[in-house]
Amino acid sequence: MSVPAFIDVTEEDQASELRAYLKSKGAEISEENSEGGLHVDLAQIIEACDVCLKDDDKDVESVMNSIVSLLLILETEKQEALIESLCEKLVKFREGERPSLRMQLLSNLFHGMDENTTVRHTVYCSLIKVAATCNAIAFIPTELDQVRKWITDWNLDTEKKHTLLRLVYDALVDCKKSEAAAKVMVELLGSYTEDNASQARMDAHRCIVRALKDPSTYLFDHLLALKPVRFLEGELIHDLLTIFVSAKLAAYVKFYQSNKDFIESLGLSHEQNMAKMRLLTFMGMAVEMKEISFDTMQQELQIGAEDVEAFVIDAVRTKMVYCKIDQTQRKVVVSHSTHRTFGKQQWQQLHDTLCSWKQNLASVKSSLQTLSPSA
Repeated sequence: MSVPAFIDVTEEDQASELRAYLKSKGAEISEENSEGGLHVDLAQIIEACDVCLKDDDKDVESVMNSIVSLLLILETEKQEALIESLCEKLVKFREGERPSLRMQLLSNLFHGMDENTTVRHTVYCSLIKVAATCNAIAFIPTELDQVRKWITDWNLDTEKKHTLLRLVYDALVDCKKSEAAAKVMVELLGSYTEDNASQARMDAHRCIVRALKDPSTYLFDHLLALKPVRFLEGELIHDLLTIFVSAKLAAYVKFYQSNKDFIESLGLSHEQNMAKMRLLTFMGMAVEMKEISFDTMQQELQIGAEDVEAFVIDAVRTKMVYCKIDQTQRKVVVSHSTHRTFGKQQWQQLHDTLCSWKQNLASVKSSLQTLSPSA
């Protein structure tokens, strides 16, 4: 990538020009280049560039891009500490101000580096942090497949991998991208092993709460399979998750009555939990019964007769259940419902259905061949 330079001169002269500019802005820096070489010059220039960042004049972008361009021509082993120093300044200095400029500088640095350079991870993390402060995460690549590739390319150790995924997750949550955030958190929790699952306690806790709170999430059984979540067995948060996975509304009401303070401490809304559990309970009923009477719905969902129709309409809108209301016979006729859990029994049902289809198609083919041997 071509990075704008401060002035079209040799690297040594460019460093000298930067020194002179920073000196003119009040920085405590010598105008003479260091005898230690370009990397020493850059270390001193980056240390002094605060005065440049304080300046709102038109030269600030050119000056900072000049520093970036010099960084990119250094040997890889000399880049890391300097890039980390510059990134720290761009993330922390005047936080919240001129985010587009800071993002542009970090982007120039990120795309100008070799794709497999490990320190590129530092620049990417800095980009995420700056973007999160101004709701600009949409402009940063956060697709899970791409992030996985970078983790491999940069050869990140376990701690850095977890830190990166956690950072992406937090940024996506802050920017209201709940579906993408959930996928990243599942990726994070899935990367733990039996040996270190206990270290993910906080992440697992946050994952469960976020999923329960998300108004568009209704299926939770995949979370129970994650090792860090299994590590929480026996705790209230795991009991609550289990209720949302497979239990009925009555079980949640009983849990809430005994643990009201706990629900409130999680920042969960009891009313929203009730609404979600009503839908989940209805989904379970719809899997087992193709016709459900109004009386059964009123009893199981704890709603009045006047609320049944509105509830069914809202349930259909979620696309988790497909059904219609028979007002004359006071019942709901179900055509399809999503399974709350998908285990061995559901796989067997799917297998039986496919086998039945296969037999029916064979029968149709046989009939056609009887009618027309050339078919």
